Amino acid sequence: MWKYCFNFSSYSLSITGAYYSFIATGGVIGSLDTHHIYPYILALSVYFFINVMAFGIYYFLAIQGNLFNVLKGILKETTAAYIITLLFSLILCILLPVHLYFGLFLFLSISVLLSIAFKQLFVLYQTATDKATHDQRTGLYNHGYIEEMLVEELTHAKNYESSFSLAMLDLDNFKTYNDKFGHMQGDKLLEFVGTFLKNESNDCNVARYGGEEFAILLPGKTNQEAFSIINALRKKLNDSYFEGAEIFPHGCISFSAGIIAYDRSIYDKSQLFDKASQAMYYAKAQGKNMVHIYNEQSIVQKTIDFEKDILEIEHQLKLFLSKDIYTFQHSKRVFSYAIDICEFIPLSESEKKTLVLGSLFHDIGKLEVPKIMLKKKGKLTAEEWDIIKNHVVWGREIVASIDKYKELIPLVELHHERVDGKGYPYGLKGEEIPHLARILCIIDSFDAMTTERPYQPTRTFDEAILELRSCAGKQFDENYVEPFIQMLYSKYDFKLKHKIIN
Repeated sequence: MWKYCFNFSSYSLSITGAYYSFIATGGVIGSLDTHHIYPYILALSVYFFINVMAFGIYYFLAIQGNLFNVLKGILKETTAAYIITLLFSLILCILLPVHLYFGLFLFLSISVLLSIAFKQLFVLYQTATDKATHDQRTGLYNHGYIEEMLVEELTHAKNYESSFSLAMLDLDNFKTYNDKFGHMQGDKLLEFVGTFLKNESNDCNVARYGGEEFAILLPGKTNQEAFSIINALRKKLNDSYFEGAEIFPHGCISFSAGIIAYDRSIYDKSQLFDKASQAMYYAKAQGKNMVHIYNEQSIVQKTIDFEKDILEIEHQLKLFLSKDIYTFQHSKRVFSYAIDICEFIPLSESEKKTLVLGSLFHDIGKLEVPKIMLKKKGKLTAEEWDIIKNHVVWGREIVASIDKYKELIPLVELHHERVDGKGYPYGLKGEEIPHLARILCIIDSFDAMTTERPYQPTRTFDEAILELRSCAGKQFDENYVEPFIQMLYSKYDFKLKHKIIN
């Protein structure tokens, strides 16, 4: 009922505003005066403005979005329809005094035909939209659309400090079922599971992510709330019979699921998908048919040993030797500092591993920077500096191509961000920057200050420490500056510092 009241009120306001603006500008009630057209245009414009503002405020309150973006969207979608309607109103004013019944008949006929045409266009548009956003097999949202929704939810969470969770589900032993009953029956099982998830997930957004994987976006839910919802779905699916389900090891349809809840250290949708997938595979590793919440302390370690990872990365870094010996040696020194700082900052084993490996890999993007710029003596030009800054983006692309090192992407891409938002490439602020990238920023900057570089003078340890302290809270996270300095005093003999560093 309140929606009807809102509609009635908005139209009443629009008509009233149009009437008084018409009278105020010299408009005369009666037949259309084509020699004095301005009051009509103004009245119709006021009607349009009040109507759009009223509905813009309604949608703003309903979805808690940005008012400017809401109004922009309404204007884009409705301007043409308003112009057509307003032009028809002028035509009606001209026709009725001359040919009352014929004019009314003609107006109504054209209006009905336009309505039918618009309805058909809407149906075509809706069909095309459904094909673009929905998976044809299951009727759920598709991979691309759930990613768009996740980006919107991520932006909303950052702006309004709200919460949400992402769950990744994978049907257990689906290949076994496909091999036993064939792909057609396997497709029917996917349709059955898709319909089940859609019907049972209420306000959650469900998508088929690919193959037998599904993604569920849970707005406003913490990881524990999401766990309760997904675990209830799992149990209910276990109790839902489907032909041939008895061949599964658990004797029923089951899935393994991983959940990740948003926190301020997450800045990109790929992090959410990666962490939810890690949690999902951990659920599988524990015997399947279970739900696991992402937790760095409990993630299964990769099969490749930590030392082997280091050797592999060092092997790739040797590519620097042919191009820039300084960058190679710089990465090795930053790696050494990263190992030492782990003793002075409370980090999980997984975080320590990521920081140490990321410190080795952090400048890998400089492989794409022209050699002449890396070795240039003297100050870089603005154009050259812009190219140098692109190394973080190129580094991200290189690391992203090595699947097992994807967790290093934030360190490679964001170690030049500043807590005051004046860094690059995105200008992130404070806790928007992952904490490991904030730590690496301090280590990287300290080594850059205390070693000889082609385009800047070398500073002593003491000078560099003063610089770290003066920039704490601006360039560097003040929570990590002092632990790093304490590490330096503890680990390095300052009398031998030049020998050690060089």
